[in-house]
Amino acid sequence: MTSPTAHRTGSSVVEVTRDDGTPAARTEVVVEQVRHAFGFGNIGFDLIGLANGERDDRPQVFGGAGAEHRERLAELWLDLFDTATLPFYWSGFEAVEGEPDTERLLTAARWFVERGVTVKGHPLVWHTLVPRWLLGRSDDVVEATIRGRVRREVADFAGVIDLWDAINEVVIMPVFDKEDNAVTRLAQARGRVAMVRLAFDEARAANPAARLVLNDFNLSADCEHLIEECLEAGIAIDALGLQTHMHQGYRGEEEVLAILDRFARFGLPLQLTETTLVSGDLMPAHIVDLNDYQVPSWPSTRAGEERQADELVRHYRTLVGHPAVESATYWGLTDEGAWLGAPAGLVRADGTPKPAYDALRALVRGEWWLPPTRMTTDEAGRVTVRGFAGDYRVAVPGGRAFDVTLEAPSSQDVRM
Repeated sequence: MTSPTAHRTGSSVVEVTRDDGTPAARTEVVVEQVRHAFGFGNIGFDLIGLANGERDDRPQVFGGAGAEHRERLAELWLDLFDTATLPFYWSGFEAVEGEPDTERLLTAARWFVERGVTVKGHPLVWHTLVPRWLLGRSDDVVEATIRGRVRREVADFAGVIDLWDAINEVVIMPVFDKEDNAVTRLAQARGRVAMVRLAFDEARAANPAARLVLNDFNLSADCEHLIEECLEAGIAIDALGLQTHMHQGYRGEEEVLAILDRFARFGLPLQLTETTLVSGDLMPAHIVDLNDYQVPSWPSTRAGEERQADELVRHYRTLVGHPAVESATYWGLTDEGAWLGAPAGLVRADGTPKPAYDALRALVRGEWWLPPTRMTTDEAGRVTVRGFAGDYRVAVPGGRAFDVTLEAPSSQDVRM
């Protein structure tokens, strides 16, 4: 029987050489994995203060952990994840026109990159959390301001952040009625496709090397139709972002696979950009907009934590098992300051890991990971490295070390 993750594995024949270039025959080496090709991500909101050396509990958009647990959260974060999403919500990033929070976010992004983490910016264009100072301006001025904002952020962070949710939740953008905002008004005037083109064109011009994602929570036929229109219009979308917040309960393997198959038909990589599963009571099914559910307390429970762990493993096995999916970002490490106050984190508010954290780590850094492994080269100094696609290191104890990247599903020969 073929393994459900066979499409994620690869192999390379590495020729280990001595300092003089001759093959290191019958030599013991240590082979270990350094990074997955698949992106296992989480938001990095909680660690912005730590990266900037802040001692206070400066509030973050959508909450955030206080200073007390930051060091421990950083350890837990880096021990499991390799892709961080940082917040570029416009109203918080540029509360005062002309005074963006660039240096603080750039410091945080560099902190992650220095630790081997890929950083994504989220989002460049969105109708929610738009600065109030845009209201009252003409559509032409609003459009020019948005274009300038996109160019500025993408250019300022190029080389540190080269992955962006270019535009967020376009399906609902022209009909959003929760509050008056300039972006919705512009979307009504210009149309959805024009809004997508605006975001992608400006971001691409500012950094041609950037990977740009079209992200949405609306996974209906309306979203599929929008993607079709954008592709027909010649907009170069690098990946599709699919949100799967599951505060009302796990959708189940069958439903998730059906979603993945529907969007895989476009031939673009899929990023599961925002995933959550709660470890307490479920949000009632009649709630349409998750933001409308407001309760004074939403605690994590023992039974809920066991359920969350089980469902998280099933969900990640489904995602990793689908060849179109290239990454999955869990939306929140800790319950402290969590979105909607939900117990959706993998770590309790007191800083202790839930069963879900341990269960996910057992997959990402256990079942799907090659720990330091001793091997012996053959007579020609060769050793075959097999494992999940990603980066590996082959080291002679006390001697030379060689880096190799495994690509799936094809095998490759590498000479060092």
